Amino acid sequence: MSGGFTHFDDQGRAIMVDVGAKGDTARRAIATGLVRMNEATLEMIATGSAKKGDVLGVARVAAIQAAKRASDLIPLCHPLALTHLSVDFELDKDKSCVHCTVTAELTGKTGVEMEALTGVSVGLLTIYDMCKAVDRGMVIEGVRLLRKEGGKSGVWEAP
Repeated sequence: MSGGFTHFDDQGRAIMVDVGAKGDTARRAIATGLVRMNEATLEMIATGSAKKGDVLGVARVAAIQAAKRASDLIPLCHPLALTHLSVDFELDKDKSCVHCTVTAELTGKTGVEMEALTGVSVGLLTIYDMCKAVDRGMVIEGVRLLRKEGGKSGVWEAP
């Protein structure tokens, strides 16, 4: 298939990339995103007064679970045995948003970018779900890869 896409065979059919011959290397990916909201919603999260409870605690667990299950959600994604995963939230009162950053790590044959990105996405969706009763206008944006390390291509950083 032209264009350098690896998930297609010569006939253009979707395939799972064969990584069997690749060597194991330390791999790490960092992804981020944010959810914008009303100031009152952010204050509820900050003070822990949301009716559904600890919004960021639940979102952290959701992000971890999602990263571990990325291959169940993304059809051609390899199932990976993560060795480390961290989820960090930062409340930004000036911009009325919550930033989420997920770092995923393993030693293996393929990268962990999808796991980090899936973790961020589901973490932010969980915040939306827990707060939607008071703020349906929240906007999730900026979900992207910040950095990846390891493998044949080495280090890549977002500009």
